[in-house]
Amino acid sequence: MSNNHQTTLLPTSLPSKNLNASVLVSALLLFVSLLVPTQAAFSASSYTVTETVEIIEYDLDEPQAQATPATAAYGQYGPFRVISADTVEMTGTVDSYTPALFQQMMKHFPAIKRIEMLDCDGSVDEDANLRLARMIRRAGISTHVPANGSVRSGAVELFLAGVTRTAHRNAEFIVHSWMDENGRQANDYPANDPVHAEYLDYYTDMGVPPSTAKAFYTLTNSVPFSEQLRLSRNDMARFQMVH
Repeated sequence: MSNNHQTTLLPTSLPSKNLNASVLVSALLLFVSLLVPTQAAFSASSYTVTETVEIIEYDLDEPQAQATPATAAYGQYGPFRVISADTVEMTGTVDSYTPALFQQMMKHFPAIKRIEMLDCDGSVDEDANLRLARMIRRAGISTHVPANGSVRSGAVELFLAGVTRTAHRNAEFIVHSWMDENGRQANDYPANDPVHAEYLDYYTDMGVPPSTAKAFYTLTNSVPFSEQLRLSRNDMARFQMVH
């Protein structure tokens, strides 16, 4: 009796196609396992930023308009502005035409008795300035420098023309030497030159004692024309130039 035993040998390895599929599945599982913790870790370390914005509102006030004078001007005559039947304000410079304009103003407003000298910077014609000053004195007009008023250079002579002369404690008076059309100043002339007598005589005519007038004239001429010396109301009072 013969024994016909047949042994079937099983393969020791999977076909290559099945092997590739298995490897692909394993790789996918590994990828998922790595991805999930990473996302969790990222989520755990994330945060939310909250920004607070403060809004500040301002109330803007528009500048106040400058106050206008309580009285309207009656008329303008060079540096003079008539503000009432008996009062004028003076601002600016005296020139060769100012005496005629003053005369015209007095013809139209004969009751004028007061000049408020607000901001007077002198003259460009000294002869016309002194002529105007004597006209003011003959008309019996008083002069006054209000608070923060400024009277400079030749305008100081106009202030002295007032039959009464008053000034606020904050008023200022600026003086310096005169200069003629040739550029020569007071100290360029000899002490006995008649040109000095013109000013000294004017001061005494306006009621300033001769010795005081000379002291004031010397003080003004000690300051070059290109410079300025500021005097207060009290300084002017010491020279008997304020009543």
